Amino acid sequence: MSKTYRLFISHSWAYGNAYDKVVKMIKDQGIEFYDHSVPQNDPIHTNGTEKELRAAIDAKLKNTSCVLIMAGMYSTYSKWINEEIDIAIAYGKPIIAIEPWAAKKASKVVKDNADIIVKWQAKSIADAIKELA
Repeated sequence: MSKTYRLFISHSWAYGNAYDKVVKMIKDQGIEFYDHSVPQNDPIHTNGTEKELRAAIDAKLKNTSCVLIMAGMYSTYSKWINEEIDIAIAYGKPIIAIEPWAAKKASKVVKDNADIIVKWQAKSIADAIKELA
């Protein structure tokens, strides 16, 4: 019986295509996982206060094995990705930073807080999950 990982894949919905590709890469590597991410089709940010959103993200992150964050430059300026990093650190969750494909720059904030930094390659991402989760 294979292990089922509990993953929170941080993403900006403006870059939803990247999220979809990461999910596909993980599945293609044969990794079974439960996705704790905030789905685009069920956005918790559209209702309530910022405090309620933070609490909802906290609840999703609390029971994860690890957090994957796409380390594109947009991450540096995303309040919510920074909140997710803070929550992950508070719970002692390992953070996997995924450098964007062919990017010349990546988010320093994400990379500085990552337990491991991987390239945009399915095997690298899968190996990091197996190592840290």
